Amino acid sequence: MADSLRISMIQAHIIWEDRDENLGYYGELIRRVNGKADIVVLPETFSTGFSMNVEKLADTMEGPTISTIQGWAKKYNTAVTGSFIVKENGNCYNRGFFITPDEKQYFYDKRHLFRMANEDQYFSPGKKLTIIPYKGWNICLQVCYDLRFPVWSRNVNNAYDLLIYVANWPDARKKVWKTLLQARAIENMAFVCGVNRVGIDGKGFVYRGDSLLYSPKGKKLATAGKREEITRTHTIEKKDLLELREKFPAWKDADSFTIDL
Repeated sequence: MADSLRISMIQAHIIWEDRDENLGYYGELIRRVNGKADIVVLPETFSTGFSMNVEKLADTMEGPTISTIQGWAKKYNTAVTGSFIVKENGNCYNRGFFITPDEKQYFYDKRHLFRMANEDQYFSPGKKLTIIPYKGWNICLQVCYDLRFPVWSRNVNNAYDLLIYVANWPDARKKVWKTLLQARAIENMAFVCGVNRVGIDGKGFVYRGDSLLYSPKGKKLATAGKREEITRTHTIEKKDLLELREKFPAWKDADSFTIDL
């Protein structure tokens, strides 16, 4: 069990629809934090960009993306998380992954598909939450548009300690991104990390980054800033979270509910 976790937010551009180049590029970025991170967080669809060209770009679970990430996690002794496009049983998913140095694998399929980009026409939605045990912490992984739906991320009975969002969140909605990340931290009494890409994608959309890490009180702990490629590493402490939950146990008064899937 680790009392602290070192989180590295890799805020970088994504080479449009070029898996091989992105795997090589992000592999070098991860190499640079060797020995400095317990978790490396990559943007949404880091290996292709947020493209609807799924027939060309979808990988399989046995393909190069997951095997490459497994290699990074083992070689650099860090968990690696992000999302990629996968095809399985005839359906395509925007699939979050969390792969640990000891070769454990966890996956989460994006629940809320971004209809304004027609994502719902090319991808199938996920149907379950994923909470990952890692180094004595419980971690919930979600993807981009999921951020707008607080019921889906509700931290029932402190089921998780850290909530991670990986994203391709456009510059035009930057205020929403920052506001909702902070809100998710406060309402769920958990650390929240959001990692976004930078640059311009193949459709001309601009991304400014603003990757952020918030405390369970909504305090900004780390930021990767705007419009620059950067890796920002910050250490979070379990004791800070436990003390807050004990002194201010608002979670005990939360409303109960069920989600109809």
